[in-house]
Amino acid sequence: MSVALVTGCGNPQGLGPAIADALEARGHTVARHVAPGQAARAPSFEADLADALAPELLLERVTAALGPVSILVNNAAHSAPDGYAALDAAGIDAHLAVNARAPMLLGALVVRGGSATRIVNLVSGQFLGPMPGELAYTASKGALEAFTRQLAGEVAQLGVTVNAVGPGPNDTGWIDDALLAELEPKFPGGRVGTPADVAPLVAWLCSEEAAWVTGQVIHAEGGFARR
Repeated sequence: MSVALVTGCGNPQGLGPAIADALEARGHTVARHVAPGQAARAPSFEADLADALAPELLLERVTAALGPVSILVNNAAHSAPDGYAALDAAGIDAHLAVNARAPMLLGALVVRGGSATRIVNLVSGQFLGPMPGELAYTASKGALEAFTRQLAGEVAQLGVTVNAVGPGPNDTGWIDDALLAELEPKFPGGRVGTPADVAPLVAWLCSEEAAWVTGQVIHAEGGFARR
């Protein structure tokens, strides 16, 4: 089967490991990217995606160890609260570097490598309703969503699909009890999402079954009511 690279696998409760597991269950060889100092099940590869050179070096290392990458899942993200009162250049640059520049470079590099078939980017709900206090984060994810649609149009003739998935509020370890109490009533099912709810969708988008789906942004949010 294909070699898949999943970024952002350093949080054991996160989307990255769940997606990697789902792809492995479908028979793919999965390279798990982690930030420096993090750990993940082998084969794992460290890289600081805030570094402009990191995407190319990461892809070179994965290719040398496992073979050409066919599937890319851009899951790694940087998120720090800001809002208009705290927004500054450093915060904007930090978000854009990891959430937009790195996945854009990885996507282009994988396609140029000649073996790409599927690219899936993890975005947010930035176009479904306001997310107060998340200006730089939502702007960077909005850029990634735009890139998804544009790259899909460029590479369709190569047999490469490019899609995005918005997981909505997802319990990856960051939701405290107070926020959980606020969020749960907004889900028709009475609970927030989990990585296990999203990983099968991403794995399907990476499959041959999804060959006719490209340039799409799918929000797997369990009916989450934003207002």
